[in-house]
Amino acid sequence: MSETAVGLIGLLVLIAGLFSRMPVGFVMAFVGTAGFAYLVSWESAFHVLAKDFFGIFSSYSLAVVPLFILMGQITFHAGISRRLFDTAYKLVGHLPGGLAMATIGACAGFAAICGSTNAAAATMATVAIPEMKRYKYSLELATGTVAAGGSLGILIPPSVVFIIYGILTEQSIGRLFVAGIAPGILLSILFIATILFLVNRRPEIAPAGTRTTSMEKFRSIFGVWETLVLFILVMGGLFAGLFTPSEAGAIGAGGSILLGWLRKRLSWNSLKQSLIESARISCMVLVIVAGAVIFGRFLAASGMPDALANWMSDLPFPSYAVMGLIILIYLMGGCFIDGLALILLTIPIFYPVVIKMGYDPIWFGVIIVLVGMMGAITPPVGINVYVVNGVVKDVPLETIFKGALPFLVALVICALILIPFPQIALFLPSLMK
Repeated sequence: MSETAVGLIGLLVLIAGLFSRMPVGFVMAFVGTAGFAYLVSWESAFHVLAKDFFGIFSSYSLAVVPLFILMGQITFHAGISRRLFDTAYKLVGHLPGGLAMATIGACAGFAAICGSTNAAAATMATVAIPEMKRYKYSLELATGTVAAGGSLGILIPPSVVFIIYGILTEQSIGRLFVAGIAPGILLSILFIATILFLVNRRPEIAPAGTRTTSMEKFRSIFGVWETLVLFILVMGGLFAGLFTPSEAGAIGAGGSILLGWLRKRLSWNSLKQSLIESARISCMVLVIVAGAVIFGRFLAASGMPDALANWMSDLPFPSYAVMGLIILIYLMGGCFIDGLALILLTIPIFYPVVIKMGYDPIWFGVIIVLVGMMGAITPPVGINVYVVNGVVKDVPLETIFKGALPFLVALVICALILIPFPQIALFLPSLMK
């Protein structure tokens, strides 16, 4: 049996294993170790297993992951998400569909200091859905808006997925962060346009909220100053080259603790809870990364990525058609595999193909994160849908999936815009020092 065939069989075994109850990171590590042992030796495989797990959990560059996760947890417990929503509500809540639009705006603001799609969805479900219920919003629109808006957490920086992608592909995390800003704004606008379209067709699904005075609107803007301070501090420092991503994560986490203390909204209990949740989420992410690295070594030993790159680059199709095929695979895969796991699984396979075709790796990072967002709201996996359902248990899963479906169209439109116009994502990184 050829080495490439072994790599293909290993990939099929992995996909089958992902449907079991075993954690994703362990599945990738197990298949990668067994495959590497078959191709090389068991002694080498166990050496790789120990070395990679130790290397990932002791990596300085990966220290940025728990730091940004801690930053998001602190800001949640400090009540910043509630103030973001209140500000957005006072600005647009009086419009038909205004509460849903305010939710998208608050999700975008919270994404700028969070970096996790699950955390953004859970937070906004707690804050926004009770308000939309109070104003008699359609449950489909209310829950679908939160599930889709929460996905902005992995596109608008700081993003945990961008960090992992940058480390695995040896790309600048700072440039990836900056590259996500314009597409994140574009997608937020498309989400709001989707709400306007739905409300224009069926006004009864989103009645207008309470009108606020101009003075109340003006005063509400001061409720987002913490978010602006943290975002400018972290992203401004990265953009100007003043500090590394790990230093930015430390500054962001420290700044969020300081702001929470100044606001007198951060108790010892909430700080303890933030640390525990950050440790739990960080360990989960790092185990998945370690498993993906081991599986990547097995694929590299099999030569399958290079063979696939050569085969796809020799296809009698233009490069954009091949890229469209890759995006379609990501879209279908996102229906069955968690977004982070899917990206980690496929980077060793498709990254060589994309580079050989001459595409910019920073742009490709934005594209796969965007397509990975689609998987967060599509059945049967749709992790954001399950997160929202966990918060509002009285709403059936099928209702949330149905409500999120129109936002999937907005995600597809955003991806279709970025493919012929890559400068939307690449302009700001080109200005970095």
